[in-house]
Amino acid sequence: MRKRFLRALALLLIPPIGTALIRLIYLTNTKRFHLPQTIPAEPVIFAFWHGDLLMQPYLYYQFRKTPKANVLISDHFDGQIIAGIMRYFKLGTIHGSTTRGGAKVLIQGLKSLSEGYDIGITPDGPKGPRHQMSEGAVIMAQKRNAKVIVYSCVPSKFWQLPSWDRFTVPKPFGTLDFYASEPIDLKGLEMEEAKALIKTKLMEHAL
Repeated sequence: MRKRFLRALALLLIPPIGTALIRLIYLTNTKRFHLPQTIPAEPVIFAFWHGDLLMQPYLYYQFRKTPKANVLISDHFDGQIIAGIMRYFKLGTIHGSTTRGGAKVLIQGLKSLSEGYDIGITPDGPKGPRHQMSEGAVIMAQKRNAKVIVYSCVPSKFWQLPSWDRFTVPKPFGTLDFYASEPIDLKGLEMEEAKALIKTKLMEHAL
C-alpha cells in the first residue's frame, strides 16, 4: 500500500518538476540547430538513443510548430514518469517495447503513422543494450513507407548518469547543439542493412 502511494505521489510531482528543470536547462543554454534541408510534410519516424532523450522535444518543435507525435515509451514505472513529462510538451505516448511483446506496440505505431502522427522511438530502449538497434523503427518505416530522421543533442557541458543508457543531462550555461539528419529512405533495404544505416547516423554525434 505504501509503495503504491509513493508511486502515485511520484507520478503527480515528478513530471511538472522534471518539465520545469528541462525548460530551465534549455533557457540557460545557447542553442544551435543543425537541420536538414528537406522537412517532409508527411509523418516521419524520429529516432534517437535512449540516453539522449531529455531535450528532444525542443528539436521536434523545429520540425512541427503544431506537435502531432506519439513517442514509444516503456510500460515500466520510469516510462510512466517520462510519459507524464511528454504530456507537458503536448506529445502523446505509446507504451510498450518493440522487443518484448512488441507486436501490439508496432500495431499502435503503424496505426499512428496512418493517422498522420509522427513517431518518436529510441532504438536501444527501453532497457538496452546501449546503442544497439532493435527492429521497430525499420519495420514501421518500411511498412508505411515513412522516412527516418535521426536526432541528437550534444551539450558542451553535461552529467551522465550511471544507468545502462548513460543518460545525459546537460548542465546550464553551456551550448546545446541539436542535430537532425536528412530524411533516410529505407525502402528496399534488408533488415540488417537498414539497422546499420540508422545506427551509423545515430553514432555520428553520440556521447
